[in-house]
Amino acid sequence: MATQECLWLKRLIREMMSTLNHPIQIYCVSESAINIARNLVFHACTKHIETHYCFVQEKVLTHDIELLKIRTKKQVADIFTKALAKAKFESFCEVLGVINSKFPLRGSVKF
Repeated sequence: MATQECLWLKRLIREMMSTLNHPIQIYCVSESAINIARNLVFHACTKHIETHYCFVQEKVLTHDIELLKIRTKKQVADIFTKALAKAKFESFCEVLGVINSKFPLRGSVKF
């Protein structure tokens, strides 16, 4: 799914700017998933993977996407999928640019 979304965004950017020749980077915590996507040879342990996942392999080979390893501790997407400790949650919010809603976003006029 992420691959399809990235390719759609790449096409949109290419239409607007007419230059986007480098691959879209997708960060992944699974070294195994990255290795499977880079290696077209199927082994006994990967035979259960359905053919529609070969789409990702194809896009890696054509340099439309690039899969990069990210450490679990730095995976900002965890904020949407896991319960996190307060410090980690706040640091990920900062990375995403999320602000504290306790503060008014607009001023007010008092009479």
